[in-house]
Amino acid sequence: MARAIWSGSIGFGLVNVPVGLYSATEDKTVHFNQFEKGTDDRVRNKRVNEDTGKEVKYSDIVKGYDLGDGRHVIVTPDELEEVEPGRSSTIEITDFVEAAEIDPVHYRRSYYLAPASDDAARPYGLLLQAMEKAGRIGIATLVMRNKQYLAAIRPHDRVLVLETMYFGDEVRDPADELPSIPRKAKFSDKDLKTAIGLIEAHTTEWKPENYADTYRDRVLQLVKAKAKGREVGTDDDAEPEAEVLDLMEALRRSVDAAKSRKGAGNTETGKLKTRKAEDEKPKKKTATKKTAAKKTAAKETAAKKPAAKKTAAKKGTKRSARKAS
Repeated sequence: MARAIWSGSIGFGLVNVPVGLYSATEDKTVHFNQFEKGTDDRVRNKRVNEDTGKEVKYSDIVKGYDLGDGRHVIVTPDELEEVEPGRSSTIEITDFVEAAEIDPVHYRRSYYLAPASDDAARPYGLLLQAMEKAGRIGIATLVMRNKQYLAAIRPHDRVLVLETMYFGDEVRDPADELPSIPRKAKFSDKDLKTAIGLIEAHTTEWKPENYADTYRDRVLQLVKAKAKGREVGTDDDAEPEAEVLDLMEALRRSVDAAKSRKGAGNTETGKLKTRKAEDEKPKKKTATKKTAAKKTAAKETAAKKPAAKKTAAKKGTKRSARKAS
């Protein structure tokens, strides 16, 4: 059973509910170590002084804030510790809001909240059911690992879920980030009806198990194949160029294709093509024969040339003899 990564209590009004915080998600990305090519030697990263090139001890490293004009403000660990948020073991709910009012862009990571003891189960259950019936989620602040978080607490499948959130000034404005924001265009009722038909044709019940990280699955297939002494076979066939279609024609074809879909999701990974690592592509025999023929012809030509010179020498000797007589 997992251990709580944080322990404290939920506070709302004068009520306190002792809870533990548990990770609700896990990262399943395939991780690799770094090696020097052609060897089994690991590559390590070191903290190096960029001027002297010498390695710096971790205890001798301080932090510096870039002022943007080439200057830095150096801050020591002790100074940072003085301004850290005070240690707190309370998730203080200050407001309740409707979930629909929060744009998902504000959410960061999910955690489960569980009652810390049997005595805490009753007030925990009361808060859970009250939030379900009210249709509201709690907004709170949390100090964890010397950092302050904004958080949303919501009911989910008989437990409370805490979502850490970005503060308002951490969410970027699309007008500042995008090169241009598309203007609102006008479409005919027929065009909209066709587009809505495509959406409805792809509409299904949300089931997380219908979706998988197919790239990760193929990477694991690659690792297992190489561990058995095999290598990946590559396809030489180039992908066909996409056909340029009119928008409405593309929509109509998409609707027809959606009707023949087997099911929702993307769980089909496909089998990776592999071959024995020692196998080599067969050489073309024709090319080898031609090369050998060329070499033979070259040898014959080289052999004939000296004979031609001797013949010429004999002719010259005969002519000289005739003149002498």
